[in-house]
Amino acid sequence: MPPVQKEFSTLASCPLFHGAGETLLRSLPELEGAGRARFAPGQVVYDPLHFRRCLGVVLSGQLQVTKGALAVSVLGPGDLFGAAALYSDEVEFAATITALRPSRCLMLEQSLVDRLLAEHGQIRENYLRYLTGRVRFLSGRLQTLAQPGAEGKLARYLLASGGEALSCSATQLCQRLGISRASLYRAFSALEDSGLITRRGKTITVADPTGLEMVL
Repeated sequence: MPPVQKEFSTLASCPLFHGAGETLLRSLPELEGAGRARFAPGQVVYDPLHFRRCLGVVLSGQLQVTKGALAVSVLGPGDLFGAAALYSDEVEFAATITALRPSRCLMLEQSLVDRLLAEHGQIRENYLRYLTGRVRFLSGRLQTLAQPGAEGKLARYLLASGGEALSCSATQLCQRLGISRASLYRAFSALEDSGLITRRGKTITVADPTGLEMVL
């Protein structure tokens, strides 16, 4: 698929732009207040210390969303980020978003989002629907991630990656999951002994996603 057509298809799949029309979507990246950005693996895309009042759409790659030490979700092409903090004065609403792999995003400044919401009723409706669903999802995810149990926390984190192999140091995992090294290694051993995951160095692969879900 040609790059321009692939970008259009990705924007069309974004929940904010469902039903927005081909003309708008094809012109969107070139509008004033819109810009494409590239991020290398491990690069911070968005966080409370580098707070930007803009809305992002993932065009390619994967982004990891964390809140404090908790891994909340993984974003892929067509997913939005920055919506919850766009119109808030509280910077703590902004999560930390880091690129898991080479990624490209479309960044929409608040002034452009304002115009889109004012001029397009379908986008305004989509935005409200998206925010409602996202708040429910994140509230549930944070609640479950905060529950005790290193095995459960590790299982949720690995499942949130979409089944992709992850390369991450033990120190990073401990920070993201909010557990000690001893607890992490016990969780590794339990999940490996059960045949649910495999490890080679820093790379962790989910061998049995269905079985891993049973740990939750």
